[in-house]
Amino acid sequence: MNISEVNSVVFGVWFLIGAALVFFMQCGFAMVESGFTRAKNAGNIIMKNLMDFCIGTVCFILIGGGLLLGENAFFGFLGKPNFQIFTNFSNYDWSAFVFNLVFCATAATIVSGAMAERTRFLSYCIYSAVISAVIYPIEAHWVWGDGWLVNKGFIDFAGSCCIHTVGGVCALIGAKIEGPRIGKFSYDEKGKVTKVHAILGHSLPLGALGCFILWFGWYGFNGAAATSLDQLGSIFVTTTIAPAVATFVCLIFTWIKFGKPDVSMCLNASLAGLVAITAGCHAMDATGALVTGVVAGLLVPFGVWFLDNKLHIDDPVGACAVHLLNGIWGTLAVGLFATDTAPENTVNGLFYGGGFKLLGIQVIGLLAVIAWTAVTITITFVIINKTLGLRATEEEEILGLDITEHNLLTSYSDFMPSVKSIQKTLYYSDKVGLDVSGSDMPEIKTAAIVDTGDGVHTPQKTTEGSSTYVAKPVQVRTTTGSDGHKLTKISVICKPEKLQELQYAWSKIGVLGITVTQVMGYGTQKGRVSYYRGVKSDETTLRPKMKVEAVVSKVPVEDMVEAAKSALYTGSIGDGKMFIYDVEDVVKVRTGETGYDALQGEVE
Repeated sequence: MNISEVNSVVFGVWFLIGAALVFFMQCGFAMVESGFTRAKNAGNIIMKNLMDFCIGTVCFILIGGGLLLGENAFFGFLGKPNFQIFTNFSNYDWSAFVFNLVFCATAATIVSGAMAERTRFLSYCIYSAVISAVIYPIEAHWVWGDGWLVNKGFIDFAGSCCIHTVGGVCALIGAKIEGPRIGKFSYDEKGKVTKVHAILGHSLPLGALGCFILWFGWYGFNGAAATSLDQLGSIFVTTTIAPAVATFVCLIFTWIKFGKPDVSMCLNASLAGLVAITAGCHAMDATGALVTGVVAGLLVPFGVWFLDNKLHIDDPVGACAVHLLNGIWGTLAVGLFATDTAPENTVNGLFYGGGFKLLGIQVIGLLAVIAWTAVTITITFVIINKTLGLRATEEEEILGLDITEHNLLTSYSDFMPSVKSIQKTLYYSDKVGLDVSGSDMPEIKTAAIVDTGDGVHTPQKTTEGSSTYVAKPVQVRTTTGSDGHKLTKISVICKPEKLQELQYAWSKIGVLGITVTQVMGYGTQKGRVSYYRGVKSDETTLRPKMKVEAVVSKVPVEDMVEAAKSALYTGSIGDGKMFIYDVEDVVKVRTGETGYDALQGEVE
């Protein structure tokens, strides 16, 4: 074997390894999307990401592969469909098929995130199939299949335009047609949006895991088509610089804008930098990659804000900001920063002495791909919407698509669920009830407690439709157990980190037993004002608390109250509340003892 043959074998193997890395990115997309959305839809999201690839494979075998890889037809508009994978398998280009298949699945997956939590599963499967069978293969043929755009000199090395812009256009149009999730926006009587609400994802660690998986897979995404070691090394450098710089810029921007760095935005920025560098990863130097990353890091918060506040389009995972805006930017960036100093590249962009020629070609190609995608996906969505229906019903959305679409009660069966949807809590005080709907309901109302230091709380109407509890003097009723001793239950809601201090304080004064429960809740001030994806999240954010309960007879209640106050007090919002109840009687199951005796421990 000569060196040329060795290189051919080595890079042929690397080509397939790269395809495997791109396939592994499906896992990353699934983790990002499920982490950025609510737990009640996690199973549905995993199922959609699985079926993207499986349905896409079937469609690509039957028609998509031929449209992309087949012989030119209609002046390079599409490839001729064929079944050579069945009729001439021994001579088929298996590597090219697998490589293009995994890219095809990626384009379909992007749409899932923007339309998450309210799309019917059957409808999703259908439009995912259309993307894989027709929309993606035809425009990808223009660029990668000897079509009309590549013959004009259009450059999209790994898919900023062919994959990410296409997926982003589909995501934007789909999210617009489908409408926002219940509770995302508040409206006035004329239907005008008056406020944007943050709907928090259920697991940022999952989202972060997905981000790292995607970044890892992106080295195959961008680097698999490299033809020399120098070019591969250069691609790895630009694929590292752009997302790192984008994340750093987003960190600084959100820190200045919101007072604290936004976690989910920074995760999105990493992906945005990767999307933006994808088209020109082989043609840029370090400076070009750095500038590309800077712009990508700013496009993410701008895109999220613009969709929320101007277009009023609900995109739960930021797919449009990441893939559409940065797919467009990355495609144009090639025309600005391409340099012939990059290995295997022979063209220069505007800022490297190449003039406007390459930039003009990039603009033409970009507009053609966007137009093709917008028209075909709009037709697809409209037909589905008019026949099967694109969106789940209101009841299905509130309950969650796991249970309604897949008969899956929960994706986290061993975890205690935090049920906010549909379930309503009725608060009573002096026979006055307040109905409080969870944050999934269309109109969000809050119930909170204002502690004035002296006792029982009753609802009182305040501004903006919320209700506030105002304290009334405690009226103490004395009850006794069957043996004549007074029995009292004290229930404390406190910060989790204060549990051990409270336990120690009560133990010192003779409290023999407590019951501890992990709970979620919020008060009038919600602890602090927080932001999620640039939106103020200060309405019904449930915060982790500990509920500590004890029933006593021998230990004076006043001593327990003072001990708890001393242990829990910090002076800051959220120190907690104490509730004191009379208990009619206590029965110890093992011995049958009642009242005072049932509460006493045994000395051995």
